[in-house]
Amino acid sequence: MTANTTALSKQPNPDTAEHNAFFPSPYSLSLYIPEKTDFAGLKFAKPYQGGKYKVLMIASDERYLLMGNGKFFSTGNHPVETLLPMHHLDQAGFEIEVATLSGNPVKLEMWAFPSKDETVKAVYDKYLPKFKKPLKLSEVLAKQLGEDSPYLGVFIPGGHAAMHAIPFSDEVKQVLKWAVASDKYVISLCHGPAGLIAAAHNEPDQDFIFKGYKICVFPDSLDLGANVDIGYIPGPMPWLLGEKLKLLGMEILNEGISGQCYQDRKLITGDSPLAANQLGIIAADALLKEVIS
Repeated sequence: MTANTTALSKQPNPDTAEHNAFFPSPYSLSLYIPEKTDFAGLKFAKPYQGGKYKVLMIASDERYLLMGNGKFFSTGNHPVETLLPMHHLDQAGFEIEVATLSGNPVKLEMWAFPSKDETVKAVYDKYLPKFKKPLKLSEVLAKQLGEDSPYLGVFIPGGHAAMHAIPFSDEVKQVLKWAVASDKYVISLCHGPAGLIAAAHNEPDQDFIFKGYKICVFPDSLDLGANVDIGYIPGPMPWLLGEKLKLLGMEILNEGISGQCYQDRKLITGDSPLAANQLGIIAADALLKEVIS
């Protein structure tokens, strides 16, 4: 740790666009946000070229997460957790359709953007029109989730905003139930697996469709301790993701964040932004095996 790093403030940065809202502290950003990702090239042998099959991404359309102390965290989808898996899937030949609950634009944590990563920037530029004008998830449900759906998988990217409305959405519940019943892939990482909780929304916990699955997810211990202490988040979480997933019967494999990924049946998960590249590799390979013999 350098003297320059230790001199940085651990106080969350105010977001003056909203009352009592905050970005992460300078100190926490210096620890968590590298200029480049660990992307080191594509790993599949050849891409899919059929043009039919796609991936449905359910993104966050709300920036402000109300924390346990009444402060707002100015969050969104994490750009690395969103864009790096997207790059692998896109380059593997699968167009990604972007949807939000409202049809309003996707919110990204632009303060977490890797400033010198040309790969991440390229996929951001390519999909920016879809981020600005995403599909409305209810319309996707009505028109594109039949027996001949083009979607091979559902991707729920991370970022604390994934804990806002997505876990409490009947539309997300219907998408997940369709995915499991139709033998499709569900892909997520970090706080994105909060979306899985939607499958239990207004349903008996014992009927949770992911009960008994093993998963990698961002650990509660960091959101309870270090992330508050270093000012990455401006207060305690409104609820704990890992705790809820365990109550629903999922087994969490990781204790910290090391880039760990895991595939259980057709659920592919990763523990943090450190897992974004490997998650993309695993997901692209899995989807290609579905369409290329």
